[in-house]
Amino acid sequence: MTALPPGPQLLLDATLPDGSRADLRIDDGRIAAITPVPAGRERVDPGAGRAALDGAVLLPALVDGHAHLDKTFLGAPWQPHRATAGLREQIAAERELRREVAERAPVADRAEALARRMAALGTGFVRSHVDVDPDTGLDHLYAVLEARERVRELLDVQLVAFPQSGVLAEPGVAGLLDAALREGAELIGGLDPFGFDGDVDGQLDVVFGLAERHGAGIDIHLHDGGEAGAAQLRAIAGRTAALGLGGRVAVSHAYCLGQLAEPELTRTASALARAGVAVMTNGPARTMPPVKLLHELGVLVFAGSDNIRDAWWPYGTGDMLERATVIGLQGELMTDQELVLAAELATVNAARALGVEEYGIAVGRPANLVAVAAHSVPEAVAAHPERLLVLHRGRTVLDRLDPLSQ
Repeated sequence: MTALPPGPQLLLDATLPDGSRADLRIDDGRIAAITPVPAGRERVDPGAGRAALDGAVLLPALVDGHAHLDKTFLGAPWQPHRATAGLREQIAAERELRREVAERAPVADRAEALARRMAALGTGFVRSHVDVDPDTGLDHLYAVLEARERVRELLDVQLVAFPQSGVLAEPGVAGLLDAALREGAELIGGLDPFGFDGDVDGQLDVVFGLAERHGAGIDIHLHDGGEAGAAQLRAIAGRTAALGLGGRVAVSHAYCLGQLAEPELTRTASALARAGVAVMTNGPARTMPPVKLLHELGVLVFAGSDNIRDAWWPYGTGDMLERATVIGLQGELMTDQELVLAAELATVNAARALGVEEYGIAVGRPANLVAVAAHSVPEAVAAHPERLLVLHRGRTVLDRLDPLSQ
């Protein structure tokens, strides 16, 4: 793999997330100094090793907390969407379609294509669920591990062994999940313990047991709605607290939180907050968890793309600022303070949920940064801005600034 070119050593006149203006010096891939811009200073012309941001907002690298790199059709011919009656039928249809697509474009190539698109849009960290089931075995895991190696200078990829066909519904899945954790997956997933497997305790016994055995994190898909979904969330919170896994467990989607009335909502959210269970949302059109209320109740809420151009839906761009916009619209986040929260779902909150170390814009931290054509964080969420500069560990992933600045 060709090494990325070194990025600029000096970023001039950046607007930081708190609204202040500063110059940043970068040394050996890390932020070496942050110096406030004096009031009234005239524009400093860029030169060798310098980049003039001219007040553009500088964000820490975007974080995609939930993607499916192995499922995307990017890099393959366009696939018309095939509608089905329900979840099980969709899974069966996906199995057939992914075989057809794999003949034209291998999983590793498509995963790499999507990862490269994400990186160019400013994403520096992504958690990807990877199908592990009797149909594919560990093939998808190995393919995405290969893609991860190809893009390791562009972004960091964290992998979840995801039982798309259930944990108990098909024989041998628990063994495959165990093997996936030995072969490179960092987390274990789950899927609707009640709605799909019909055995909440049985599925959670496997998931939490494997997590404890391997020292792995947990990220469970939960689509089940209403009180049934809420009961599963409380069961997950209870096991998380009992095993001391706070901060290492997430529930993706958790649609039920958008369907509960008081006091059930507060009871369930409080259990998640106390246990340290995070909730991921991609801003679904049907039922989205109440992001602002959960935040106020102390639940760590973060954002992810979910499916991008695959058998589940034809939409998706890999742009996490666009995803923040979608969540903001669905959650009626309108004030500047609320738009900042929307941005945090795809930056600091997601980084915390993924356990990203040394994250953020501070002296000594790795220079994982994205400059966008906006002058504040709220504008960056609302305006669909162009990416001007993307750095990963101080090296240039994308540069649309004045070419003379390099």
